[in-house]
Amino acid sequence: MVYASHLIADNEMQEIIEQTGMGVESIDFSIADVLDHWEEHLPEYKERLHVMEAAHLTLHGPFLDLNPAAYDSQIRQVTRLRFDQSYEAARELGVEKIIYHSCYYPQVYFLEGWAERVAEFMNQFLEGRSDIEVALENVLDPKWESLKVVADQVEADNFGLCLDIGHANCYSAQPVEEWAQGLNPYLTHIHVHDNHGDRDAHLALGDGNLKWKKIQEIFMQEEKRRRETGCKKELTYTIECAKKEWILQSWEKLSCM
Repeated sequence: MVYASHLIADNEMQEIIEQTGMGVESIDFSIADVLDHWEEHLPEYKERLHVMEAAHLTLHGPFLDLNPAAYDSQIRQVTRLRFDQSYEAARELGVEKIIYHSCYYPQVYFLEGWAERVAEFMNQFLEGRSDIEVALENVLDPKWESLKVVADQVEADNFGLCLDIGHANCYSAQPVEEWAQGLNPYLTHIHVHDNHGDRDAHLALGDGNLKWKKIQEIFMQEEKRRRETGCKKELTYTIECAKKEWILQSWEKLSCM
């Protein structure tokens, strides 16, 4: 299943859905001002989805100013509040998957002990919650190994990782192919966009320097392995581009899988 991030106007999203059958990844409930009154925003957003004829939906969780690995208990408390609010909104919207950022900040926190604190937070957050798949996404993370440690220590069956290939390309010295290969067994979702390695430009696939064909082959091998072993966790994708034509260009490349 492929989704398009709701970064463009509703009428353009509707046209993309009509042309491709893609789902929508909502970003509305990642915003603190919306989460302060999330129940009031639900009817309006449900109506927008209805007009767009969106049959499939994922949700991008909140991330600004949050930190599940924070040493300060009050920061963790606010992070938990926002995670809780977005999860409950996702339930009401009938979301299939929700993606949260890892919120790791280089040059501020040491990696030592970071993964263990994030895993502890996610275990507490997911206790009693099994109805929606949750994926943890890399952003500024310099190494894929730290996310693997998180995944190894989170006990919930509905937890997995989201690999953002664009983030890995511009924020990590490790090749994106190494990220994909190393995290493959833990991945449930992929964020797709391109850049030139200098900034998070969210370009269409093929307009940056990502080695997409090599990365694509790694994902295809993993999907084949899951089919052959009867693994029920589906590898899904969200195209995160800010222009309609970039989304469609990326869709064409993804459709080759």
